[in-house]
Parts: sequence; C-alpha cells; structure tokens
Amino acid sequence: MHWLDNLLLFLGSLIANTLASLSGGGAGLLQFPLLIFLGLPFSVALGTHKVASVALGLGAASTHLKAGTIKWKVAFYLIISGGIGVVLGANLIIQIPEGMAEKMLGSMILALGIYSRFKKSLGQDEIIRNRHPSGWVIGGAGLMFIGIINGSLTAGSGLLVTLFLVRWFGYNYKQAVAYTMICVGLFWNGIGGLAVIQAGAPIHWAWLPILLLSSFLGGSLGAWATTRYSNQVIKIAFEVLTFAVGLKLLL
Repeated sequence: MHWLDNLLLFLGSLIANTLASLSGGGAGLLQFPLLIFLGLPFSVALGTHKVASVALGLGAASTHLKAGTIKWKVAFYLIISGGIGVVLGANLIIQIPEGMAEKMLGSMILALGIYSRFKKSLGQDEIIRNRHPSGWVIGGAGLMFIGIINGSLTAGSGLLVTLFLVRWFGYNYKQAVAYTMICVGLFWNGIGGLAVIQAGAPIHWAWLPILLLSSFLGGSLGAWATTRYSNQVIKIAFEVLTFAVGLKLLL
C-alpha cells in the first residue's frame, strides 16, 4: 500500500472505533466499507474486519476494567448468552438473502435510534428491572438472537445490545456501553473472529497490524470519553450512530 492509503486506513479505523467505543457499537459503519474502498473484495474485507474488531473490545475493556464499572457475574452472563448465538450465526446457513437481512437489520436499528430520541429519560439513570430468574432467561434469549446477528452480519449488533441492556435490564447508557464493549467488542467478536478463521474465510493479514493498532487506540479513547462524559452525551452519540448505521444498511 502507498503511505497515503496506510494513513487513510489508520485514521478511518481510528475514527470508526472511537465512535463505536463511545456509543456502544457501529465500528463496521466506517471500517468495513473503508476496506472495500481500498481494494479488498467483500469476503476478504468481512473476514479482515471481523478479526480486527477484537482489538476494539480489548482497548475498551482495558479502560473500563481500570474504572471498575464491570460486575463479572453480569459480564459472564452476557458473554455466554450472546456467544452461543455468535457461533450459530457464523456457522449456520442463513436462509434470508443477505441484502434482505441487512435491510431488516437497518430498519430495526433505525427504529431503535428513533425510539431512544423520543424517550428523553431513557438510560439517564439506572432503574433495576427484569433482574430476576425469568427476566434473566428471557434476556438471555434476546441476547442469543442478537449474537446470531453479530456472527452473520457486519455491523450493528453492538448498538442492539446497548439499547437492550438499557431497556430490558434498566442500565444507564454508561453501564450499558461498558458491558457492550467488553462482552460484544472483546468476547463476541473474538468468538466470531475465531469462527471466521476456522471456517477458512480469507483474511488480508498485511493490513491487520494497522487495523489492530487503530482499533485498540480507538477503543481506549472512546472508553475514556465514556467515563468522562454524561449519560446524555453518550445517548446522543448512540442515536447518531444508530441513524447512520440504519440508513447505511437500508440504502
């Protein structure tokens, strides 16, 4: 690659992962199309993005763990529930055509962003709900479904998890984003990355060092911003990313 392409790859990935770490998902909005723009075929870009996205979770996790905002029992529950779905999504043959699936996902994400915009108090304060046996079981089924989306499509699942944690379990946006970045960004994406490699998906290994570095730095920077800014700022960032990701998938 020319040094200008290297710079564009680094900066684009850094911006994408910083925004994703701040809002709870959506790194694929910029990073995946950027890889295609720079010349990778669709399948190679998908596999490369899946592997590189693990560094986003690693960077964000290191910051959130230092801040002490994570309860490991909850994190383990999220990892297991969604991880099962990720494996299913990465290995099962999805009957719905990819174009139709992306439009359905785009509509869902866009609707979530609109819902969050009109619910002014959503995620501003922690309101404990559905944290009883039946609530955890139903929540686990929902997370498994989102995990299937994570394993089979390129972007948007982190945003779904963030709002699911806010709406179903009553976490505020700061808490939800922290759990999403650790569980989805690190573990779900890690499982998905391994599944992609094991399935023999083509990876462009030459670009991975730049992508891993920029993803790690972006994850750390976004997580740092999450611990500094208010729930209102994070809510706005979440809504902007949901609108952008939703429209991208639809159009």
